Amino acid sequence: MADRIHPTAVIEDGAELGADVQIGPFCTIGAGVRLGDGCRLMSHVVLSGETTIGSGNRFFPFATVGVEPQDLKFKGEGTRLEIGSGNTFRESCTVHVGTDGGGGVTRIGNDNFLMAYAHIAHDCQLGDGIIMANAATLAGHVTIMDRAMVGAFSGVHQFCRVGREAFVGGYSVITQDAMPYILTVGNRATSHGINTLGLKRRGVPAETLTALRNAYRAIFRSKLGRQEGLAQARQEWGDVPHVDELIRFITESERGVVV
Repeated sequence: MADRIHPTAVIEDGAELGADVQIGPFCTIGAGVRLGDGCRLMSHVVLSGETTIGSGNRFFPFATVGVEPQDLKFKGEGTRLEIGSGNTFRESCTVHVGTDGGGGVTRIGNDNFLMAYAHIAHDCQLGDGIIMANAATLAGHVTIMDRAMVGAFSGVHQFCRVGREAFVGGYSVITQDAMPYILTVGNRATSHGINTLGLKRRGVPAETLTALRNAYRAIFRSKLGRQEGLAQARQEWGDVPHVDELIRFITESERGVVV
């Protein structure tokens, strides 16, 4: 398929477009943008800044990607945004480039689904297969690990992490790290055990779910202290990869985890 670029689209000198791209009406692509093969921009999409985008991404109307961070310290430094392949950016989604103080790069992996009005601030690091529902908001320096789900109208505080395959419920306020494989819900958020349904849908075997559930109870719902609970979980179920990841996530947390 040949490129299809609407005559009202504005493509600045220096922008690099891959093969088979589709650029809809009233889109703007800045000089520092490198757009991969097969990307589709519906209409009124803005791609700006030093932004590198992989193949097969879709941008719906009014998605605004690669603009300056909302950071008063930003003085126009040459910071960047890197986006992988197969992502979907729905209506009015916003993504900002990084800042010097945060490493200079905002990164988004592959096959993520960002719903309408989702916001990804400067220096965020997103893995693969993540879903952010409508108006879910990430402050600066947030890390979201693979296949996590962030519910509608939820907010994640600066420097927090959301673990692999975590489920953050709608309207939640996350001010500490949301653990992998765990349901985290509320304002302010609390944890509600293993995301059993989500893990079953991903084919996690029953024995792994049992080990995760037992480890979670030992760490957070027993009479043991936190360190004693971690030690028991490590000793009894630490050979299960999901449990090992949960334990490492907790012990490596700098902000503490949502309990």
